[in-house]
Amino acid sequence: MTSKESQEECFVYITLPRTTESVTAGRFRLTKDRRGNSIGRFVYGKSYLARTDAVEIDPIDLKLRDGGYQNARLSGMFSSLRDAAPDFWGRHLIERYAGKTGLSEIDYLLESPDDRAGALGFGLNQKPPAPMRKFNKTIQLERLLHLAEKLVREQNEETDQESVQVQELLLLGTSMGGARPKAVIEDDVGLWVAKFGRPDDRWNNPRVEHAMLELARSCGISSARSRIESVGGKDVILVQRFDREKTSKGYIRARMISGLTLLRAEESALQRDRWSYLLMAEELRRVVSEPKKDATELFRRMCFNALISNSDDHPRNHSFIAFDRGWRLSPAYDLTPSPSVSQHRNLALICGENGRLASVRNLLSQCSRFLLAEQEARSIVSAMTAQVQTTWYATLRTHGVSERDADTIKSAFVYKGFDGDS
Repeated sequence: MTSKESQEECFVYITLPRTTESVTAGRFRLTKDRRGNSIGRFVYGKSYLARTDAVEIDPIDLKLRDGGYQNARLSGMFSSLRDAAPDFWGRHLIERYAGKTGLSEIDYLLESPDDRAGALGFGLNQKPPAPMRKFNKTIQLERLLHLAEKLVREQNEETDQESVQVQELLLLGTSMGGARPKAVIEDDVGLWVAKFGRPDDRWNNPRVEHAMLELARSCGISSARSRIESVGGKDVILVQRFDREKTSKGYIRARMISGLTLLRAEESALQRDRWSYLLMAEELRRVVSEPKKDATELFRRMCFNALISNSDDHPRNHSFIAFDRGWRLSPAYDLTPSPSVSQHRNLALICGENGRLASVRNLLSQCSRFLLAEQEARSIVSAMTAQVQTTWYATLRTHGVSERDADTIKSAFVYKGFDGDS
């Protein structure tokens, strides 16, 4: 691990549009004020600002300009840098490798692998390192699955060989967000996120997630491409990385920010006043290249999440990417049905004048903020409702979800109260 003296500062690298090598964009520093609060400071390098191909790290907090930025929120972390940091699973791996918890935010940035989401990188040297071109291969899935299961079980003691395997998974693993065990793998097509099941899963999560991505696509939604691999008698879902493009020279990276960053929001349950589809629609209109297209797409995703009772549609499960200078809504991902006996379902984000209530009336109540006329919005909701209602079961079964699992989650789809107040 890095020394304590070096944990207060790091360089921020970026892979510029349509290139495969990173350059130094600027410097990030964390300091403490007199009250012990963390203050983050970022400044773009003068040589970077002088480049004709320089791009902003994000269009919200770190726009391209001289003079530097200061931030007292999020323990000093700028939102777009936080998006590039490991989430629960990645932090867990780093802590296992380090043999301790309570690492600094810069520790997590420095120790996370090079395959993090987006186009950023971090290091202690002013010159960025050469890009890592070694990835796990699909033929290693069974070994990765076995190791992930060991880590989930939280064994207290490990042999030296297991420690080596933990290090290997970390260095070739993933810093992308989420709590489920996962790793990045490579095949002839490109990079994929392999997401493994957990022993405490109530149903076959890999197959259900794959089916939901397909169901979303049938509803006119742009969703991430995925497939199922069976290894060691267990299913693994492979979700294609939509922030990477494979070329003969390496991988082109897209800049990427989460919905949380776009909303200038925080993850704390006590500070969710900005967790809102309505605000996200308004904010994206200021950022993306095609506001009408992306606002309509966001409305579709909001409706789809309501139709499958996806209560895990938090702002980190929405992203924006930029392969060139312009930003756009990323493909949909992490679509999870939540069965319930309740006749009222809530989404994680506010979706209308009645808050988070997942009902037709509430979804339509603020449709103009998505640049939609009421009749246009009604047509979208009606068509999607019919599609989900008539095809959810067939979609699950077609993609290998068992009869038992389909029965377990059936109450998630177009629940009785969805159109009860329309």
